[in-house]
Amino acid sequence: MPSDLHGLPITTASPEAAAAFDQTLLAYFKYRADTPKHLARALEADEDFAMGQILRGYFMLLAFNQAQVAAAREAARAAGRTIAGASAREKLHFSALEAWIAGDLERALKVWEQILAEHPRDVLAFRLAHFNNFWLGRPAAMRASVDRVESQWGVELPGYGTLLSCKCFAYEECGEYAIAEPAGRKAVEIDPEDLWGTHALAHVMEMQGRCAEGISFLGEMERHWAAGNNLVHHLWWHRALFHYERREFEAALDLYDRRFRNLASPLTQAQPDLYIDVQNAAAMLFRLERQGIDVGNRWVELADKAEARVGDCRSAFTLPHWMLALAACERYAAGNRMLQAMRVFGDGTDTLAPIVRDIALPICEAVLAHRSGNFGRAVDLMRPVLETMHRLGGSHAQQDVLEQLFLDAALNANRPDDLRRVLVRAARDKPLPLEQRVGYAAAERALAM
Repeated sequence: MPSDLHGLPITTASPEAAAAFDQTLLAYFKYRADTPKHLARALEADEDFAMGQILRGYFMLLAFNQAQVAAAREAARAAGRTIAGASAREKLHFSALEAWIAGDLERALKVWEQILAEHPRDVLAFRLAHFNNFWLGRPAAMRASVDRVESQWGVELPGYGTLLSCKCFAYEECGEYAIAEPAGRKAVEIDPEDLWGTHALAHVMEMQGRCAEGISFLGEMERHWAAGNNLVHHLWWHRALFHYERREFEAALDLYDRRFRNLASPLTQAQPDLYIDVQNAAAMLFRLERQGIDVGNRWVELADKAEARVGDCRSAFTLPHWMLALAACERYAAGNRMLQAMRVFGDGTDTLAPIVRDIALPICEAVLAHRSGNFGRAVDLMRPVLETMHRLGGSHAQQDVLEQLFLDAALNANRPDDLRRVLVRAARDKPLPLEQRVGYAAAERALAM
């Protein structure tokens, strides 16, 4: 029986399938656009390769798109035909896939951590746990997962940079920058094409207000992004965010059009409504509009895509971004259909159901109220969920757009207590003085008057 890149047995009679599986894993960890091609080669070599089919199912679900769930189920059925002859570890991966398809992320996370307890070098289980804990707003769980397996790893192992990248990001989201940054630096030293390491370091710099350094760092790393997938767009969004904080709004808008929301780019055309791309775009447009920048008709294509995704709640954090686009285009009927679909989803048993019902729903209602000028209602809707918004997932940098939504509503509604509440939260999260932060300076001045 062949083994994967870390010596873990994989059940396939094809050496070609095993080799392509390793290439798939390495490409996935590095966010390479050619990842699906490697997996296709593995399955062409052995269509009964259970772990290959499981990985295909995982990849479908990583899109956070309800339309891909059927393909994930088909992959699970294909894996199920031969899983009885697979290893115990592979059977656990099969169980995790089935749980994820069913929307039971709690169960999937428990299975991945069980795999890691028995096989701490199963970097696939590690990376999937890291990813899903992040999108459930659980940075402490991300950090704990790293801490449990790190002692079993070394620089000689393929994928060690991935472990360090995840360590950097987990510790950054926990506010422990002195631990995060060296791990990220080491990750990109090992492999400059490790986009997650570059991404994690950008977060450290953003949280510490190191805008000039962040622009320089991302500019230096750009030459390593040619093979990257849509995470490259997110890196460009980070650079735009640095420019935004320097009040270089034209530079941010130029990056929007040429880089992270270039509708003509092959990456965008291949996945025109990918959740992270939508988040990047809507969050930046909202920030720019708050600063009086005319963004033209850029909301329209996002609103078109939002209407097509009404009822899709696979990504709780993306829902307010869809609503931002609908509200910006005054598509209130579509917005209300989206709210009703969220209510229906919220009555279900999916792990995300209570998150959508209790947090995403009132925030989306607040988005509509804010855009229609009912600022007091927007404040009242969001205030009860401010301390639980992290459960939507997303980083501190990404969640900031929701903080600014509340801030803008409180400012326009003349609610000084609510202004003070969000400014205290903002000052807690970042060391940069509030008067130097673009999204918060006006509110700080209003309170000082």
